[in-house]
Amino acid sequence: MTAPTTASTTGPLTGLRVLDLATLFAGPMAATLLGDFGAEVVKIEHPAKPDPSRGHGPSKDGVGLWWKMLGRNKRTMTLDLSRPGGRATLLRLAARTDVIIENFRPGTLEKWDLGWPELSAANPRLVLARVTGFGQFGPYAHRPGFGTLAEAMSGFAAITGEPDSPPTLPPFGLADSIAGLTTAYAVMTALAARERTGEGQVVDLALIEPILAALGPQPLWYDQLGHVQPRTGNRSPNNAPRGVYRTADATWVAVSTSAQSVAERVMHLVGRPELIDEPWFASGAGRAAHADVLDEAVGGWIAARTRGDVLAAFEKAEAAVAPVQDVRDVMADPQYQALDTVTTVDDPELGPLRMQNVLFRLSATPGAIRWAGRPHGADTEEVLTELGLTPGDLTALRAEGAL
Repeated sequence: MTAPTTASTTGPLTGLRVLDLATLFAGPMAATLLGDFGAEVVKIEHPAKPDPSRGHGPSKDGVGLWWKMLGRNKRTMTLDLSRPGGRATLLRLAARTDVIIENFRPGTLEKWDLGWPELSAANPRLVLARVTGFGQFGPYAHRPGFGTLAEAMSGFAAITGEPDSPPTLPPFGLADSIAGLTTAYAVMTALAARERTGEGQVVDLALIEPILAALGPQPLWYDQLGHVQPRTGNRSPNNAPRGVYRTADATWVAVSTSAQSVAERVMHLVGRPELIDEPWFASGAGRAAHADVLDEAVGGWIAARTRGDVLAAFEKAEAAVAPVQDVRDVMADPQYQALDTVTTVDDPELGPLRMQNVLFRLSATPGAIRWAGRPHGADTEEVLTELGLTPGDLTALRAEGAL
């Protein structure tokens, strides 16, 4: 397959060179986010064991669709880092790279003599992002770690689900996604520090930490009050009415009343303005303590109307509501269409693909999806030739099994 020729010339990260050594989701997602805004990303995979994300989820014509998104804006090459030729080649690549992202179990790079001392000696300005389940040290550091474990350990599963039901894990890579976003932020922070010091550094990111930060002040509540947040289903302990409500046409809408003024508008809308005068209605916690009363008022009103009528009435009342949408609704949603949130990417293997666009819009230096995920090792010769390797060098690496 012909190598991509659409190089970024306007992205804010144009000129930044990134090696993606990671597999599955958090580390590769961070590299994808950098590539979306112009970074030159090279995905390095084992010659015989590609990134397992290539085989996750549905495929079309034998091509994994998840990889088409996760691998976008990356050139792909193969390299066995455990072999002498692979090690030497990685050090040559590191010498001209700004960022390396890896997620091997702690000690693996060191076993191959590719730890921080060796990498920083090859390039003192290098930023090495190490993404693991539990971090580089501590009693769990050498355990295998996945996002599911982080979702359980962090407290997320314990507060998710109905009160009388088991703890609930998300049906998608929540912890990995939060960690991927955080890794990209950490890399940019380390690069900003490099601008002042001239030196790179190591980013140590554990999957169990970003999701804990996203859960809010639970440790603070426990520390100061001994408070342990229970499972409350779709209800919030901080405000009401809040949750999902079934409409007359058997669809669902979500209602939020985080602001007092919105809660009052909802009560006027559903014909129960007398509840506003109750002393407990004046605070979110007070309303939450009377969620049964409020849910009955709101749920009954919504149940008598179609989703279209409910959405129109809430919008007219300037109250907060949204339809509960599945992916079919998302693809047709006019707001997502206006934002081009799901955009079309032309792919040589599968033709036009629709996938999520870059995460945010920049007015002067926007990001872009230049190409979707490439086949395993598609750009190996091109990348190594640019590095200065000769055809003889490539032949020797292949004979060794390093490519």
